[in-house]
Order: sequence, then structure tokens, then C-alpha cells
Amino acid sequence: MNERDSEALASMLHNQGYAITEKESESEIILINTCSVRDMAEQRAIGKAGHISNNPRRKKKIVGILGCMAQNKGQELFNVLPNLDMVIGTQKIHHIPHYLSQITSSKNATKIIDVEEENASQNAIRDHSLDKNKVSGFVSIMQGCNMHCAFCIVPYTRGQERSRPIDDIVTEVQQLADQGTKEVMLLGQIVTSYGRRSIPFENKQSPFVQLLHKIHEIHGIERIRFMSPHPCGFKDDLIDAYKNLPKVMPYVHFPLQSGSDKILRAMNRPYTQQSFLRTVEKLKTAVPDIAFSTDIIVGFPGETDEDFKETSKVFEIVSFDMAYIFKYSIRSGTPAAIMPDQIPEDIKESRNQHLLDLLSKASLARNNSYLNTTQQVLVEGPAKRGDNIYVGRNPTFRKVLFPGKPSFIGKIIPIPISRSTVSAIYGQTIEG
Repeated sequence: MNERDSEALASMLHNQGYAITEKESESEIILINTCSVRDMAEQRAIGKAGHISNNPRRKKKIVGILGCMAQNKGQELFNVLPNLDMVIGTQKIHHIPHYLSQITSSKNATKIIDVEEENASQNAIRDHSLDKNKVSGFVSIMQGCNMHCAFCIVPYTRGQERSRPIDDIVTEVQQLADQGTKEVMLLGQIVTSYGRRSIPFENKQSPFVQLLHKIHEIHGIERIRFMSPHPCGFKDDLIDAYKNLPKVMPYVHFPLQSGSDKILRAMNRPYTQQSFLRTVEKLKTAVPDIAFSTDIIVGFPGETDEDFKETSKVFEIVSFDMAYIFKYSIRSGTPAAIMPDQIPEDIKESRNQHLLDLLSKASLARNNSYLNTTQQVLVEGPAKRGDNIYVGRNPTFRKVLFPGKPSFIGKIIPIPISRSTVSAIYGQTIEG
């Protein structure tokens, strides 16, 4: 979501005559878009902003902090970083070009803070960079979250759920397709909640599934992905979409958080281990080769060894292909921050490592299963390492590395797979 917001802002600034530079030393304006999911992310952002704004040898730069940390901390950031120029919250990013004009045109030092809510702010994140070779594009379909999980600060930084109209999203995706984009990733704090307060069901289909059908009809779009959903959002209509819409890729980001029913209740996650596993089985029945990734929090307050064993059990049953595993981090203002039985760091670390070990085994097993098969790979561009080595993704979102050439970019190429590691699969091109 932050990457998408940053891209939209960069496009807005470009349209106002600003130029993006890759070198920080050449820049006149530095805007740091921040995350508040974990304390470490906030500390890194503060350290970065402080290094820039407090450096006496730097040329005068305008430095701003945007996004979730700006929304969460507000005026406090000016106290910590007195040389900061701008603090802009999550619902006001589209006003930044105007605020920059105010700062640059003022003869006196001007500091701006805007962390207020704004109706329809979700509709402002629609601009994209002018890169004609964008193979895959992020599309924000909604903002905010109403779930209020006990560990999460997002509802306080992103606000309540607000969805964009279907027609506006379809228009944006069509424009991307016209520019050569082949894949879209639909984004929302909980994408499966899209439109549930503002768009009625039609033919027993939720607004989100209606949107998938509309995007599926767009010529030029070959692949559709989305994140992050909620386990409770996988009703029969969405499972049927995986089965019946070929452009919806066989990959699900399916956030478990914990396998313990006790911990799930404490987290305010309204599902159980068994309901989660039932949905997994329905998806596997609908799409046998489907792949799963997940989010896990280890060391949530009150998590016992038995609770963690339940998480490990689900981890092994599902055999997740990828997982974002987090050690629980206290976020001030959330219910979990004041819960008793906070877990020591060494126990969190041990549990974290155990799941990482399970993940490595599962990921390697999945990657080994692709050996001696031919995968349809959407080519993204040159790999970071290796001469004439290119990278792309197969339908289940596995990273594929292979010898290629620039003309492959943006095409779906059949790649015979000959080697695998934990993190990627490797092959040879069979096109000339």
C-alpha cells in the first residue's frame, strides 16, 4: 500500500513539473513514506529523517514524513525532529504538491502538518508513473480497515473502510492495459471487504467478486492478483472465481496470524483453526495446484508453548509456500499493548526461527516440484545479478530466473525448469 501511495504521489509531482532523482545528494525535496506496523519500521524512518534534516553540511532540503507514522505521531514528530518541514497523514497525500508550493513560495520558514480525515480520499490514489514498460501494476481499490485486530494499528492510521467505485477502478486498469501492463495487483487493507458498505451484492456475488469479473473482461490484462484478504472473506463466490476465472492466479495470501483458537480470540480474529483449514481445502479442491502464503505473529501476549504448537501444526498441514513471520511488537494504542503475559524476546526469537525452518523446507519442496516442468512465466525484466539473466513469475508467484533478452519483457514465456533453491526456480528459454 505504501509503495502504491508513493508511486501515485511521484506521478502527481511529475505532473506539477518536479523531476525524480535517484541520487539523494542531488535532491531538493525528500519525502519519507512510513509504516507503523512494527516499531522497528518507525525507528528506522525517524533515524533516516533525522540524519537528513539535522546534517549541518547538507544543502537546504525540504524533508517530509508521510503515511502511517505521520498519522500516528503527528505533532510529536516535530518535537523529535525540529528541522522537519512537513508531516502528512495517510488521507492527505494528494495535497502534498500544494503544500510543497506553499513551502517553496514562502519567505519565512513554514512547517505544515495535516493528519485530518478526508472523505473520498481513497479516490485520489489513481495516478501511475509514465513507465510504458510497467509489466505489473498496483491498483488501490480501497483504504482503511474495520476489523480492529488487537495487535494492529492500521485502523487508527488508515481510518475506516472506504471503497472506490467499480467503474473508476476498471477505468484505471484499462489505462494500465493500454500502456502495456499485463498483470494487476489489487490492494486494500482487507480487499475481500471491498464495497461491502456501499455496493450491493449481484447474482449472489460480493462487490469484490463483481470487480474481479469486470477486470477479467479487460483485454490486455493477463493476470489478476490481490492482497491482503481476510480468511473470513473467502465465501463460495470468491472460491468459484478462482475456479472459473483463468486470469485470477492460483495463489492466495491467506493470513493465519495464529493456529491457536485461544490466541485468535485474543487477537480478535473471528475464525478458528478448523474454519481456516476448511477454507484451505475448498480452495485446493477448486484449484488443485494453488499456492498459499501467510502472515504469522509469534509471541503474542499469552501465547503458551501449546498455543505455538497449534500454529506449527497448521503451518505444516497447509505447507505454506511463503510467509511473513513477525515477532510480536507492541504498538501503543492497541488492545494487545496492555495485555498481561507479554512474551520474552528470546522465546519470540526461538519460535520465529522454528517457523522459518519449516518454511524453508516447505518452500524447497514446492520449488522442487517444478523440476522438469515447463512454467508460463511473465517476464518482469533483468535480474539483479548475472549477465543476460532475466526474472519473472509463474502463476503461483514463484520467482523464475533464466537467460533472456529485452524483447521478452512483458511477455508470458514458457520456461523449462531445471534447477531449484529455497527462494527461486531456474530454467532455460525455448524461444529464439
